[in-house]
Amino acid sequence: MPQVIGVDVGGTGIKGLVVNESGVVRVEATCATEARLGRKAILGQLRGLVSELLSSCEEVKALGIASAGRVNVETGEVVHATNNLPDWQGMPLTQWATAEFGLPSTADNDANAALLGEAWLGTGRGKQNLVMLTLGTGVGGANMTFGRILRGTDWRGGDWGHSVLVPGGRPCNCGKRGCVEQYISGSALMRLAREQKGNTYTHGREIMTAAGQGEAAALYILKRYIADLALIIANIAASIDPELIIIGGGVTQDQAIWWPMLTAKLSSFSLEGRVAVAELGNWAGSFGAAQLALERLRKDEGVGWSEGSEREERKHGD
Repeated sequence: MPQVIGVDVGGTGIKGLVVNESGVVRVEATCATEARLGRKAILGQLRGLVSELLSSCEEVKALGIASAGRVNVETGEVVHATNNLPDWQGMPLTQWATAEFGLPSTADNDANAALLGEAWLGTGRGKQNLVMLTLGTGVGGANMTFGRILRGTDWRGGDWGHSVLVPGGRPCNCGKRGCVEQYISGSALMRLAREQKGNTYTHGREIMTAAGQGEAAALYILKRYIADLALIIANIAASIDPELIIIGGGVTQDQAIWWPMLTAKLSSFSLEGRVAVAELGNWAGSFGAAQLALERLRKDEGVGWSEGSEREERKHGD
């Protein structure tokens, strides 16, 4: 049974695992992303993590990479990235990985990969029409129809984080104003906190903990955040009408605190049964990247068989 590596490169960390086609994990690893240091530093960290995984499992046959930014799946190039990963735009991920590790490699946007992972082994199992919304350093998204990811002509399909929620609103690092990412990302939650007088929170987890303890200021911040999140989910449901909208990313680690608040808000849109938390948590992107690697292997095996058959036909024809 072939084993592959799936890695997920984000603005704050890199996660990777070795998995087989049944979804059984052999080994996993994580490291921090020093994104502020730019491309060279990120690649160094990625190289170190993949090398660690390869040293534990020598039978790896392919590598899949999930990355923030828009990724051309055909070429493996990051065609657009924001400052969450400085100097990442234009990075030829697949070319670099193949040269570095000598493995068949493939790459995709991290939200697309997360949705593939959830459809394979997580909350989306058995469903063909899904939407993924990832809430982390930024906000990502992905759409699946009839079991296929809709990546779009310019590889921006599902880029819900850069749809506009508030016209003329907060400036976004993509150059627009009022983008969804500026209202429901982890960074946006902290911005809401900084706007409050007497704020002492230094991390989103502190806000969640305080809200769970009934602290008025934290509850106010979280209620504002949840109101925006519910509206965005309702807009997605109205435009895509999927079987399920899956919420993933770092914010989901504290779902016990905010999920009842979200469910209550969604009930006004009759959507409380159409939204679920990602079962694979922050590892969804890594599992999806591994699925991409498995698909690459299957494709290569098919091409190899076809080319061999054609050579045999030509030989016998001669």
